[in-house]
Amino acid sequence: MITHRPILAGLVAVLLASCHGHGTSGCILCGPFASNLEGSLSGLVGDRLTLQNGASPLNSSLNGRGANGTGILFGTANFNSNYRITVRTQPTNPSQTCVVANGTGNTGNGNVTNIAVTCTINPPRFLYSANRGAGNVSGFSINAASGALTAIPGSPFASGGSPVAIAVDPTGAYAYIVNQSSGSISAFTIDRTSGALVAVGGSPFGAPINPTSVAIDPSSSFVFVTSSSGGTVSVYTITPGSGALVALAGSLTATGRSPSAVIVDPFGQFAYVANQIDGTFAALTIDTSGLLSADTGSPFAAGASPRALALDPAGHVLYIANSAANTLSAIGGVPVNPTVAVAPVIGSPYATGITPTSIAVEPVDDFLYVANQGSTNVSGFKLAGNGTLTAVTGSPFAAGMLPAAVAVDPTGKFAYVANSGDNTISAYTIDPASGALAALPGSPFATGLLPSAIAISD
Repeated sequence: MITHRPILAGLVAVLLASCHGHGTSGCILCGPFASNLEGSLSGLVGDRLTLQNGASPLNSSLNGRGANGTGILFGTANFNSNYRITVRTQPTNPSQTCVVANGTGNTGNGNVTNIAVTCTINPPRFLYSANRGAGNVSGFSINAASGALTAIPGSPFASGGSPVAIAVDPTGAYAYIVNQSSGSISAFTIDRTSGALVAVGGSPFGAPINPTSVAIDPSSSFVFVTSSSGGTVSVYTITPGSGALVALAGSLTATGRSPSAVIVDPFGQFAYVANQIDGTFAALTIDTSGLLSADTGSPFAAGASPRALALDPAGHVLYIANSAANTLSAIGGVPVNPTVAVAPVIGSPYATGITPTSIAVEPVDDFLYVANQGSTNVSGFKLAGNGTLTAVTGSPFAAGMLPAAVAVDPTGKFAYVANSGDNTISAYTIDPASGALAALPGSPFATGLLPSAIAISD
């Protein structure tokens, strides 16, 4: 039998030898054999943008404004291969839509350098107000140009007893309302055309006694609910396609006494809980299954009677509204790690109005707003890169009676405040340069009895 294996082996050896110590001239098998897929990224503000080549993911996620630029390496592909770059997952916090230009072609024998990814913030579409005194939710359409509110047909929508907190998932598909007196969670699908709420099958879902707050992770996989009486936070999984909640076995986690607020970081890896009686906040790690574990040193000191939490757009500074101290704490060193101490940033705590109860961060131009229930106004601050705050000129800004909640639309153009004392929502335009608030024509807008929480959907 005749074989050519010795001949082939010798030929390969000769070719490989030419690649070592003799440059690349005449080298047939020398690398590189892959093209860089490069280009520009612009307009990104949110987190967790991922791209794909065909069905194959490219690199890791792209996050925040710091990822924008030119000459960005999105991934690689073999020489002389076809490529088709598309968006795999759109960014959230805020919700954005990114598109790819020059995303298809053949690599040839060089790098591809003209791919262009452009992102825009999804305009606000709907606003929901949980009305604690009425046991329902008011729904509004938002005029994306003016910010004005118009009641959604069918509004208000029945909830449970004393709804005190509301969250909309990042996809805009579901809304979850915590009902304090009935100890339940009302779940709704959101009609993406009209904004109407339709109860999810099986809703309301059971919750621990005296639930006080709710948050959803950025991947729309988990819902987190605090119990004031239990001093705990519980986790529920969101059923894809239906929005139904399933309690996650073993998820009940102690936080501290009388937790009043829970938030999740932009990457869905950490949760923070304000403990009102203790004057502390708990820092928790979220594993891939949704289970929680306390970080080393948790809980950490906050101010007197912390009522609300927010993170800066990068997720590295935690802001805490201390309702009994009339201050706002700014805490650096999060997420918790062994190399950086959890500690107040320079200048913290910052003075607010009387009884600060809610915080909203504007992620486009870096402003922060605090609803002050006792002084019927809103404090405005400018965020610096290191997390420090400077009062906005003209702050505080007048609100209605007993403002209980503040929210900012995803584009950073409008702010909304729920006034529990006069059953209204005050609406404002945000000056992009100064952060000053100016009341919209037609504001305030009527809600149900005792609006206590608001959420905005794109």
